[in-house]
Amino acid sequence: MRKNLVKNFAYNTMYQILVLITPLITTPYVSRVLGVTNIGNYQYCQSIAGYFVLIANVGTSIYGQREIAYLQDNREKYSIAFWEIELFRVAATFICVIAYFFVFCIDSKNSNIYTILMIEVVATAFDISWFFMGLEYFKITVIRNTIIKITGVISVFVFVRDKEDLWLYTLCVTAPIFIGNISLWFSVNKYLAKTGITLLDIIYGISKRIKSIFALFLPQIAADIYLLLDKTMIGIMGSNIDEVGYYSQGQKIIKLILMIVTSLGTVMLPAMSAMFIKKDYEGIKQHIQTAFKFIYLLSFPMLFGICAVAPRFVPAFFGDGYQPVIKLMIVISPILVIIATSNVIGKQFLLPTNQQKAFTISIITGACTNFVFNLALIPLLDAVGASIATVIAELMVAFVQYMYARKQLPLKQFIFGGAKYFFMGLIMFLCCKGIDLLLPVNNIIGLLIEIVVGVCVYFIELLVFRDSMVINILEKIKKKII
Repeated sequence: MRKNLVKNFAYNTMYQILVLITPLITTPYVSRVLGVTNIGNYQYCQSIAGYFVLIANVGTSIYGQREIAYLQDNREKYSIAFWEIELFRVAATFICVIAYFFVFCIDSKNSNIYTILMIEVVATAFDISWFFMGLEYFKITVIRNTIIKITGVISVFVFVRDKEDLWLYTLCVTAPIFIGNISLWFSVNKYLAKTGITLLDIIYGISKRIKSIFALFLPQIAADIYLLLDKTMIGIMGSNIDEVGYYSQGQKIIKLILMIVTSLGTVMLPAMSAMFIKKDYEGIKQHIQTAFKFIYLLSFPMLFGICAVAPRFVPAFFGDGYQPVIKLMIVISPILVIIATSNVIGKQFLLPTNQQKAFTISIITGACTNFVFNLALIPLLDAVGASIATVIAELMVAFVQYMYARKQLPLKQFIFGGAKYFFMGLIMFLCCKGIDLLLPVNNIIGLLIEIVVGVCVYFIELLVFRDSMVINILEKIKKKII
């Protein structure tokens, strides 16, 4: 991999680790202080606001990142592209803010929470992280996001004290996002050229981009809506609002782990786009093969690890009253491998190589599948039904993407290459469950021992089978030490 790609991956991984750590710090506190009902209410309202954020984004994040990557060697052209894409984003956000305010912020249940969440919708207009990612300047966005996360964590502990502070918790989550987005604008000028274009030039440029933007907006809205739709449908069709709280807490842990597994995809998209423009097809294939090995090396032990430690982890982490989360985490854990697979095929291959139609069809198929199975399963099984529906939907996304890309890449070879990680993860799982027989009491010490044993067993397995990726890393470390 190129030096810049490795550096960007390092920055992004460090940020993903921070993303993983911060909820591990705040969630145990928030789950005990606010309670499952308040968390359910917040997550339901946030899912509604999320639809407007999604529409305000209009698919410009992925589109903008890709377009800037295509033009990154031409400062004047990517500067013009920046203003065209950003102005379109601002106009879309303005329309969404007006609609959101009149529908949810006036005379509605939880109107105070909806009003505070409007900050998140407004913040979408000022988010230009896609521009820096397209230029492969990940350091700027990582620093910005790190400050946002730390500020949010400190605010939660300082201001959120009891169950009446749900509005303060909402403010602590949303305000740093707005401030962080604004802060990026202080750095943007030094990366842009003076183009001399007028507002009419920009509007004309937007008119030529609309078709391509909406082509990416369809898969983006389908992907995000069915993630939001679960919480909305549980809130409407489930037996009570607590089910939204259980579901969101279980999802939160799985999605946090998933961020680590899929972090490579974020930095690979602009790099793969640049290789596609240069017609470096062999380089693309090599990068995809490396990506598959990487995501399976991480995702299989994480899947089996979640299934092993969930019975100890949930009561220790969330506190009393969250027992249903154990089953939810186990049921939904297969998406760690499934989404990791579709992330490589879709975001690291189909999108950078300009195969938007295939990507769109896969996501829409997943969204429709998720909606249908939610309708059938949520009334019967509540949050468990939504979890099963999510797994089935993600399988459909991966399958459709596989069918489109199978003739261009040796996908069978790449995917079946992950079988050894499956069996190593299974052995690790059995060892961890053995700890349950020796230490049957649910406590933090038992949880820590189970995690340490699992990590050690898996690492030893990688060494015994001389996994090429791990051996290469160890050899590089050895050379540096010597």
